[in-house]
Amino acid sequence: MPRMDLTNHFLLAMPALADPNFDHALIYLCEHNDNGAMGLVLNRTMGLELGDILDQLDIADASEELIHRPVLYGGPVDQERGFVLHAPSGDWQASLDTGFGLAVTSSRDILEAMACGQGPEAALILLGYAGWAPGQLEYEMTENAWLSCPADLQVIFQSPPEQKLAAAAARMGVDLGAIAATPGHA
Repeated sequence: MPRMDLTNHFLLAMPALADPNFDHALIYLCEHNDNGAMGLVLNRTMGLELGDILDQLDIADASEELIHRPVLYGGPVDQERGFVLHAPSGDWQASLDTGFGLAVTSSRDILEAMACGQGPEAALILLGYAGWAPGQLEYEMTENAWLSCPADLQVIFQSPPEQKLAAAAARMGVDLGAIAATPGHA
């Protein structure tokens, strides 16, 4: 069976998914290839604001709106590492262009630009990421752990974190509340 490429797709956690790191999670897959997959959880806040991170990095003069922007839990891997998921992709020191008009940047220069009002038009700030070894995500898909659908910029940037999962599911015509936690067999 050929490998599926779910780059630029959402993963919606199914009710039967037993991993507490991904319970009710909506993940944007930034990269999916023969080396595995990397994604960012989009619908969990961490109780931090961007101002907390900017203070730690000694980046000053950010706007009130920017310093109060919530920091999201990007996933259980490398939670000390920060990521900015943003559009348009731009030209930053450490960016992964997803080919969807989005990029994931992990370098300080984007935060400095954002503090000066010269950053990307739309951006989410996240700590950590979700990662899968080669074949792991494909296996989890066969075990009905995830639903997938093409990513949607409106859901990513315009829906509040607590509404992103429902918004992505609604775009698929799915009511996650109506899905049983244990799959049936005929």
